Amino acid sequence: MKVLGINAIYHDPAAALVVDGRVVAAAEEERFSRRKHGKRPLPWSAWELPELSAAWCLAEAGIRPEELDAVAYSFDPALMVTPEETGLFDDGDVMRKRYAQMAPDFLAHALPGLDPAKVHFVKHHVAHAASAGKAAPQRDNAVLVLDGRGEAHSHLAGRYVDGQLEVLAGQALPHSLGLMYEELTDHLGFLRSSDEFKVMAMASYGKPRFLGELSELVRATGDGGFVTERIDFSEFAPRLGKDEPWTEDHADLAASVQTRLEEVLVDLARWVHEQTGEKTLTMAGGTALNCVANTRILAESPFEHVWVQPAAGDAGTALGSALHVAHELGDRTDPMPGAALGRGWTDDEIERWLQTAAIDYERPDDVAETVAEVLADNGIVAWFQGRSEYGPRALGHRSLLAHPGFEANLERMNDVKGREQFRPVAPMVLLERAPELFSRGPIPSPYMLFVHDVAEEWRDRIPTVTHVDGTARIQTIDAGTEPLVHRMISAFERRTGLPVVVNTSLNTAGRPMVDDPRDALECFGSAPVDLLAIGPFVVRRPRPTPRPTPRPTPRS
Repeated sequence: MKVLGINAIYHDPAAALVVDGRVVAAAEEERFSRRKHGKRPLPWSAWELPELSAAWCLAEAGIRPEELDAVAYSFDPALMVTPEETGLFDDGDVMRKRYAQMAPDFLAHALPGLDPAKVHFVKHHVAHAASAGKAAPQRDNAVLVLDGRGEAHSHLAGRYVDGQLEVLAGQALPHSLGLMYEELTDHLGFLRSSDEFKVMAMASYGKPRFLGELSELVRATGDGGFVTERIDFSEFAPRLGKDEPWTEDHADLAASVQTRLEEVLVDLARWVHEQTGEKTLTMAGGTALNCVANTRILAESPFEHVWVQPAAGDAGTALGSALHVAHELGDRTDPMPGAALGRGWTDDEIERWLQTAAIDYERPDDVAETVAEVLADNGIVAWFQGRSEYGPRALGHRSLLAHPGFEANLERMNDVKGREQFRPVAPMVLLERAPELFSRGPIPSPYMLFVHDVAEEWRDRIPTVTHVDGTARIQTIDAGTEPLVHRMISAFERRTGLPVVVNTSLNTAGRPMVDDPRDALECFGSAPVDLLAIGPFVVRRPRPTPRPTPRPTPRS
């Protein structure tokens, strides 16, 4: 069976392809269109489809649209209720529903040859659930989905047994932990449905001194659901405009909401464990990208393992819907092979890009050793290797790398990216050395979706990646799955004694992560980066020629 999955209705449009139960390709539209998040989640953008990423997925597998057995669309308009019934009073839902109903014809137009009758609507939270429960290594598992909203719900709790979903609970709108966090994001002067991770970062600078009041307004109900009452955040801290400076009150508000979110999520995880007795919890939905909460769920719930979809936001529903429909059509689906599901290029193709750009480049004996040498000399490296990542995290394929041993490098990296100085950067660490440096969170941790405590004796050695609260959001590097990255970090360790490098996404503020060689060259050309490592090649930034001191012009 050949099933194409599509996410389009709200934000982060994406496409994914499953062939005979195996995940072949998955990519977000923003990587092709170069529009951050693909589009804004406005009612009139609901018709926009991930045409570029869908066409690439099909081309990658050599499949024509007419050869597809099904297209899975991760939203079911038949399940939408009226704006009054949701309690959100969002009149834009009328437009969203109409556009979703027309999606089969829109898709047939975007993919000539596709039969509109092959389009299957999949409930939004079922698509999220499948992206976790069916993509995880453990076939039988409990599943939690939490996000802003779907058709009429904001939450699903259930279990997968031999690939079949049993829904145990759901939370009807308007109650939504995701929408609550979005409202706070907007209140703090950030872009909602986009910058929620900035709130999580700000929270580490505050204290949860408003937790008592919030505990009355946001609470689990003991039956698998929860309540989120309306919160006037201005009672705790004044509303911020874009780029306005934040105060201690704002950081404390962020910390209070973050802590209350964690507590409710732990309650929900404990409930689903009571119902299922499973050892593994899988998670998806935008809320599952909250790595601080994920670590607390693992630490305080009875689950032995927590697996989070690396594309946990709406982009992941393209994959989940494809897996769900493939199962319905009779295929036994396999776990996802990793997050490197996007575009890649051969060495010859990359060299042609470099030749077209008419720039000086070289092919060293080992790009890993060359990069390690530059990093050890405190240079910044743009790292472009293999297939691009599916999801919002840079996982060693499209990364900016730096030395973790200098405290000033955090400010330096944020300056390179042109973003707020309170934003953290993450460590990539050799898997075999990780237990020596990090604790509390799970190891291995290949997708950067948990926080770990940094060992006391290592905090002064890797200050760039140690948060103000003594934690780090790590990615462990396994030599078996990421041999090139592992070799590069090992070479860096031989030079510095540090089995860690700084990793942040290869992009600048407001732009999607770099995806193709042209993007990499443009980013390297515009940002103060010392070396571009692209495939087996490197491009060095020429050292500026000192300008001669001007001589005074003699008076006549």
